[in-house]
Amino acid sequence: MSLSLSNHYKAEHLQKALPKVTLVVLSIASPMQIGVYGENGTLIDTIESDQKTSDILLPILTALLEKYDVREIVYTRGPGSYMAIKLTYVMLKTIEIVRGIRCRGCSAFVFNGGKPIKAVGNLYFIKEKETIITKKLEQPVNAQFVLPHSIHDLEIDEESTPAYNLPAV
Repeated sequence: MSLSLSNHYKAEHLQKALPKVTLVVLSIASPMQIGVYGENGTLIDTIESDQKTSDILLPILTALLEKYDVREIVYTRGPGSYMAIKLTYVMLKTIEIVRGIRCRGCSAFVFNGGKPIKAVGNLYFIKEKETIITKKLEQPVNAQFVLPHSIHDLEIDEESTPAYNLPAV
């Protein structure tokens, strides 16, 4: 009888190993993008959605956690949509606590070539050296956010808390 239990245990627990990956979450602009990076740090899959972060991020993350062995999650901690940053941080911090998956942040400017990022109305976040300011721009800036092909040179902050660079209202 113990042989039967042992074989049953082996069959249940010796499933195919899931690929080890890092996720990069760009949730501060539409479309929201999530990059899946393999062990060698190169992009192996991309998920995009025009839906609200509050509606779609958790279902996407849940599916990715089932499909991959997620080792780390990096997200854009600001500047950008205050609500998207806050929601993303709460979801990722919960995953970090419950599943033990490390969560770190990085600047949104890394993903748009340092271009201005929309704040509110015609105010934009602008990076001047190491300082982020808000500035009124008369012409709208359409800065595209792009996932890198590799995360080897990605400037990742050890800090994971959101960088709320809120403009004066």
